[in-house]
Amino acid sequence: MSDMTQTPPNTFRRYLPLIGIAAVALIGAVTLRDYLSFEALRDNREALLAFRDSHFVLTLGIFMVAYVAIVAFSLPGASAATLTGGFLFGTLTGSMVNVMAATIGATVIFLAARWGLGARLGAKLENSEGKVKQIKDGIDENQWSMLFLIRLVPAVPFFLANLIPAFLEVPLYRFFVSTFLGIIPGTVVYTSVGAGLGEVFARGETPDLGIIFEPHIIGPILGLAALSALPIVIKAVRGKKDL
Repeated sequence: MSDMTQTPPNTFRRYLPLIGIAAVALIGAVTLRDYLSFEALRDNREALLAFRDSHFVLTLGIFMVAYVAIVAFSLPGASAATLTGGFLFGTLTGSMVNVMAATIGATVIFLAARWGLGARLGAKLENSEGKVKQIKDGIDENQWSMLFLIRLVPAVPFFLANLIPAFLEVPLYRFFVSTFLGIIPGTVVYTSVGAGLGEVFARGETPDLGIIFEPHIIGPILGLAALSALPIVIKAVRGKKDL
């Protein structure tokens, strides 16, 4: 008998969600780039505002579904979508909608990755030895800190922060809560910039997303990241003292 006959019949099905996400992401990257951009938002701003004023709840629903899809399928334009939330709904409402939609979208890709690859990778890590085993055990002991850290550090790409916990078999509720809370600071910053897009577009300018890296903005966010890493540092120091 060949190895193919010994493979469980549902093995390939486990990869279908990831394959689907990858296919949509590839198609979206090619076909939607011009539609999910600052230029498209600027050129259609009056129509968008008029539709929002006439159908607020419908606009809110459509926007949220679109944002979830952008995050879940890793489509281009996540930054533009976050700004659009502020542009359409203001800083407060826009931030709440952006955070919830981004969290739901992140959870979709997290579940797809865990269903397809998480179990196998988790089993390999669990059965590993030496340094790899020590790293795995250290992550398991500090999951909350690790999850908040990868959300708060801007250098970690959003899609990567969705995949790493899936491969480490992080429980769903921990992923959801840490994502929801961890993305609030950066999302509020981008949404507040979006709330002022009307004036930016009126001057014929493009929004400056570099604002998040200014010291008075990035400082508090990195401070929160440092706080989330503190339990890991304390445990490491105590561990060395015990040796």
